[in-house]
Amino acid sequence: MGPATIVAQGLACRGGCSQFDDGLVSKIRANEHTMSYYKFLGCDVIYREACYLTATCPHKIDVGFLPKGLHDLETRNMVEQLQAAVDEISASDKAYEAILLGYARCNDGLVGVQARDIPLILPRAHDCITFYFGSRQAYREYFDNHPGTYFETTGWMERGNLEDGSRPAYSQEGVMAKLGLTDSYEEMVEKYGKDNADYIMSTLGDWRENYSRLLYLQMGPANEDRFIEQCRQTATKRTWEFEVQEGNWTLLEKLFYGKWDEDFLVVPPGKRIAACNDEAIVKLQD
Repeated sequence: MGPATIVAQGLACRGGCSQFDDGLVSKIRANEHTMSYYKFLGCDVIYREACYLTATCPHKIDVGFLPKGLHDLETRNMVEQLQAAVDEISASDKAYEAILLGYARCNDGLVGVQARDIPLILPRAHDCITFYFGSRQAYREYFDNHPGTYFETTGWMERGNLEDGSRPAYSQEGVMAKLGLTDSYEEMVEKYGKDNADYIMSTLGDWRENYSRLLYLQMGPANEDRFIEQCRQTATKRTWEFEVQEGNWTLLEKLFYGKWDEDFLVVPPGKRIAACNDEAIVKLQD
């Protein structure tokens, strides 16, 4: 489903079902003809999509983004930054009915984050590529049928590719840098000597060797020809198969439109997010 389809549908209601007996979801929704007020807080990888949905959905939504490199930090650092952002929103004088989290279970950086006075809403997803497939099931099916696929989107190309991954966010040293995996071969030679550098490179190898296909997910909020052509050139250079697939807006649309069904976790005030190793992906902390 593309942007034109969303506009044409003119979705004005925010139906869906609550997973809580106390009716939390219905409490933070007005009737289907009333505009609600939400705050979106997400990774800037989905910047274009989030801005598009903010402009076209029937609700009033303030948006805020954190840098993509946040999930390249240690889990503890990501949790601290997200909790600080949630706390700042909760302490504001804005009458937000819910905070919409544009995050998946990346690096477990949401685990332990607590809702303060405002409920948190987050998609059940292992990583943000799920957002572009529209559901956990669609992503899993593609992933299982096409192993060795490297995924690209506008956000990953504009905001996700760092020339130097050593300090991905907030000037903090990332996990890869702490492991020495952002060093060039020349830097390894200088640090460890040629023999050791050769051994490290032969042992770790080139991460690109794990891939054989590049899939570009085209969402359509802008002209994406230049992104597609850049991906095509990259795939050719690396002798990978190349594919362009139309993205699916369903999951992101439901997040922004308030259609929080079984694909979402609703975190009531005072509760924390926990991880679970099943299809639910995330749950409320006991």
